[in-house]
Amino acid sequence: MTTLDDRPNTALMVIDVQNGVVAGTHDRDGVIGNINALVDKARAEDVPVVWVQHCDDGLEKGSDDWRIVDELSPGDGEPVVQKSYPDSFEATELEEVLSGRGVGRVVVTGAQTDECIRATLHGALVRGYDVTLISDAHTTEDLTEYGAPSPDLDISHANLYWQWASAPGRRGDVVSTDEVNFGEQSG
Repeated sequence: MTTLDDRPNTALMVIDVQNGVVAGTHDRDGVIGNINALVDKARAEDVPVVWVQHCDDGLEKGSDDWRIVDELSPGDGEPVVQKSYPDSFEATELEEVLSGRGVGRVVVTGAQTDECIRATLHGALVRGYDVTLISDAHTTEDLTEYGAPSPDLDISHANLYWQWASAPGRRGDVVSTDEVNFGEQSG
């Protein structure tokens, strides 16, 4: 249902699953295991996997914190998009990477739910993409000391509201790792 003409393909996005981002996050190992299963499924189905890696003063390029976790690894030819803002599209080549692969739907995984995941979900939708959030393949840290909800509630809230996300000619949806269908457009 995407509004992007001649872009029938789906891509899996793995956002900010870096040592310094996911250390201490809610269900870290379970989420990374689910992302790994999705990466394997995408590769087996010839679905593009696009990796996104954050870099800023707190995550210096080349540092151990900046590196993608050891449990995951971009494959040969899989793009790794470097970003400096929460929205993975902002001031990056992500749009060019996706358009070059005919992608009109993105399947989103990674961290942090309350910042880069949400910003990218909305960024993709307003740019014309259908956007699927994988309910058990995104995570966040505990920010309750700053008044935020607990990580499990933050994740649940994102899963709840994204299932009704929509804009003219496009929409969001939420499925679990076991339910994902890379060949099926949102609708």
